[in-house]
Amino acid sequence: MRAPLSLLCLPCAGASAAAYLRWRRFLPPWVRVVPVELPGRGIRMGEAFFEDFDALVARLCAEQAEAMRGDFAIFGHSMGALLAHGVSRRLQALQRRMPRALLVSGCAAPSRRDPERFDGKEDDASLIAELRKQGGTPEEVFANAELLRITLDVLCADYRVCRSHVHRDAGQPLPLPVHAFAGREDDIAPEAMSAWVAEAGGAFTLDWFEGGHFFIRQHEAAFLAALGQRLEQLAAAETPAVAGLPRTHLEAAAMSGRGSI
Repeated sequence: MRAPLSLLCLPCAGASAAAYLRWRRFLPPWVRVVPVELPGRGIRMGEAFFEDFDALVARLCAEQAEAMRGDFAIFGHSMGALLAHGVSRRLQALQRRMPRALLVSGCAAPSRRDPERFDGKEDDASLIAELRKQGGTPEEVFANAELLRITLDVLCADYRVCRSHVHRDAGQPLPLPVHAFAGREDDIAPEAMSAWVAEAGGAFTLDWFEGGHFFIRQHEAAFLAALGQRLEQLAAAETPAVAGLPRTHLEAAAMSGRGSI
């Protein structure tokens, strides 16, 4: 029997956390999937959007304090990965209980983000073009004016959150393992994904999948199998990974694609 582990799941830009609910059927029973809904969408649609990265991270740390009391890990896709990293760094700064691991997918490492990535993407036409380019949005959304309006408003606010993110070199890695996941056809450079190694004070892995930015949906079964494997490895460890693992070991793991799919 494994000890229970809460997996806080943060959504990508423009999305609700409801998509993570189905993961409960496929991940090990000792993993408690906790979909983290952001203000302004889903069951929180009546709330005002956040448009500042640091303010949203602070709110998440406060709201999820109960879920972070026991053993937990944090997962995020795309913008969710950036928020997951921000939450981990804030917990570290506040000297609060840290996650057992940071799991990130479809997002360049904070140190390798393009600061101009979201410039000129505030009008409806550019936002729709971005949704089409990234894939992952059902055609039913584009065909329904009301659903499309909601999606575009959420996406625009989330892009402001991403634009407000400022990378601050902490000077030291997080005292935990980092597990990254990426799509081979995504437009994020492999080097930008491998750069997550600098954030890992414990083990680092980088798993590759067929598919684009939304490989986690395109190849969901393979992705969840890999995610489950990483969580199993985490649970099997006698103690959480700690800072101080030699950088050469981490870099070798990143470049070799250890455990890649």
